[in-house]
Amino acid sequence: MAPLGDNKVNVVVSNMKLERMLSMKGGKGEASYVNNSQAQGQHARSMLHLLKETLDNVQLSPPDVPFVIVDLGCSCGSNTVYIIDVIVEHMSKRYEATGHQPPEFSAFFSDLPSNDFNTLFQLLPPLANNGCGSMEECLASNSHRSYFAAGVPGSFYRRLFPARSIDVFYSAFSLHWLSQVPDIVLDKRSGAYNKGRIYIHGANESTANAYKKQFQSDLANFLGARSKEMKRGASMFLVCLGRTSVDPTDQGGAGLLFGTHFQDAWDDLVQEGLITSEKRDNFNIPVYAPSIQDFKEVVEANGSFTINKLQVFRGGSPLVVNHPDDAAEVGRALSISCRSVSGVLVDAHIGEQLSDKLFARVERRASRHAKELIEKLQFSHIVASLSLA
Repeated sequence: MAPLGDNKVNVVVSNMKLERMLSMKGGKGEASYVNNSQAQGQHARSMLHLLKETLDNVQLSPPDVPFVIVDLGCSCGSNTVYIIDVIVEHMSKRYEATGHQPPEFSAFFSDLPSNDFNTLFQLLPPLANNGCGSMEECLASNSHRSYFAAGVPGSFYRRLFPARSIDVFYSAFSLHWLSQVPDIVLDKRSGAYNKGRIYIHGANESTANAYKKQFQSDLANFLGARSKEMKRGASMFLVCLGRTSVDPTDQGGAGLLFGTHFQDAWDDLVQEGLITSEKRDNFNIPVYAPSIQDFKEVVEANGSFTINKLQVFRGGSPLVVNHPDDAAEVGRALSISCRSVSGVLVDAHIGEQLSDKLFARVERRASRHAKELIEKLQFSHIVASLSLA
């Protein structure tokens, strides 16, 4: 464990070298993302009709040209494999409806270099056409995959692929992660300094606006990169945490997840003398849940895309519990959910031993408010279907 106030650990996190560090919790342990992404899977499945509408906008290339799909921010669970299967199957049916054999499919799984690609690749079924003749036979084989697969490490806020090479971009539950915590949020001399908080939910307006500015700058970079990589006639389906309030200090479901019991648990560590208040104040969750307007402004300013659909979608709860009346189970579910997405950052900032203590306190606090969490912890998502103009 890093000692209290360890400068080296502090610098790593406060400078926000997120690209080398940020990931969902890898491996297959209790708090791993692979074992705690059921809610994301349920939310993704509830939006399949919107995804398929986007796929119907994709212009079909000649069947002798490979069809290329990318999942940006794929993480390391089974959800990404399921989504690629859905896209391949839907596009194959579209080709068949025109009287053509489906093309060969390539799928790129992309995330930051710190992502647990090993766990993801272990989930991939073997390639079907090692033992089947036509692509049609491959598609009929449920225990095999009907596409070539590759991993692409790197930040999606920059170019990742050759120009005009991608037919479909898919990204779900990733774009709300910022490329960095804004510098002024960590600067004691700034009016945007987020003193006493580890998230912007309930923070002052200057802090929230700094996060909004960072989100819009990141999204502009994202769209700029994709506009060069997409083929003419390609489409993109994007889902990220969103909010219905016009006030950016009200972060909705994300605010309840990170800005209440998680926040209070950090305060517990300070009050118990386990960390300093400065140590807490130097930690900020780099997540921003935008409004529709926040998102739309960037797309329109970019000018490269036609908006087919842009809406707020009620995604449900991030908690997956078998017994909603069991307060202990609800508390544990919130703690594990929080840890699966933020645990890597917390471990880097205060070390694993203090991280264990922090999430134990999250669990205790959440257990005392279990009924409220079941009733009120609901995520809203921004869903965007975009085509290259």
